[in-house]
Amino acid sequence: MSTADDPRDPSLERRLSFPRAWIADASDPSSASGMFLSGLVMVTKNRYLAWPNLLLAINSAINRHPLRTKDSANPPFSSLMLAVFALFASYFPMFLISPVSSSAQAPQAVPPPSGQ
Repeated sequence: MSTADDPRDPSLERRLSFPRAWIADASDPSSASGMFLSGLVMVTKNRYLAWPNLLLAINSAINRHPLRTKDSANPPFSSLMLAVFALFASYFPMFLISPVSSSAQAPQAVPPPSGQ
């Protein structure tokens, strides 16, 4: 009674097989380490660490392989945005806090009263 193209026919069942790219389920360590370094830059305000962190975030965004990453892996674009904000947060205090001049830093010496 059933035809050859009937999807309910049990003789047409096939074993489920995933593509080869899904078998090697790898996490994205560069994105995770970039997020960690972004947090470290924001806490320490280290401007010299912010630039390599930005390069690492750009690298993880460029080398993104959606079929090879786990669903729980951090997306690379959030790591890139966090690296940009960490760079901004490390340079932002330079524009807000003005340096103290040397004349305002040391108090002026009061001349002693004249002995008249």
